[in-house]
Amino acid sequence: MVDSSPFKSVQSSQVILKELMVPSYANFGGKVHGGVLLSLMDKIAYTCAATHAKAYCVTASVDSVDFVNPVEVGELVTLFASVNYVGKSSMEVGIKVISEDFKKDVVKHTNTSYFTMVAVDEETKKPVPVPGLLLETDQELRRFVMGKLRKQLRTAHRKEITQLRKTLDKTRELQEIEGENCRLQEAT
Repeated sequence: MVDSSPFKSVQSSQVILKELMVPSYANFGGKVHGGVLLSLMDKIAYTCAATHAKAYCVTASVDSVDFVNPVEVGELVTLFASVNYVGKSSMEVGIKVISEDFKKDVVKHTNTSYFTMVAVDEETKKPVPVPGLLLETDQELRRFVMGKLRKQLRTAHRKEITQLRKTLDKTRELQEIEGENCRLQEAT
């Protein structure tokens, strides 16, 4: 059931997760596999959103995840999550990931991403309302405004892609892919 409080502070649902990167997390290149980091990001996004909503939450979308710096086995990874923006039943959770090499005394930013989480009723699987966000600092206000802008951009982008899909024309598309690294295999 959703918490009946009309507004909750950003701080009340912020989450920090720390995890040591062990050898079983390594990919074929010897770095920590990106999927491990994505899994940790999804976990912290859920924890942050569910704490705010006091409800079961699902991942609706993930904005681009750019791997800025590689993560090495043996480093300590710290994830910071915060609800930036709330709609009626959705929440944008901002996640920042840093890694720390104790031996070299090096701390590096590895990722920043935005997860859209939706609070849902566990039985009906229908979206449920979430508490509003109490903005207490200039940074929280800025993050809320930027979250709203990102939501508007995602909505506009989905509409644009839908419209483009409706106007696809094989002749024009064949012209568009000239010079690209592909070859059309004719049906026999």
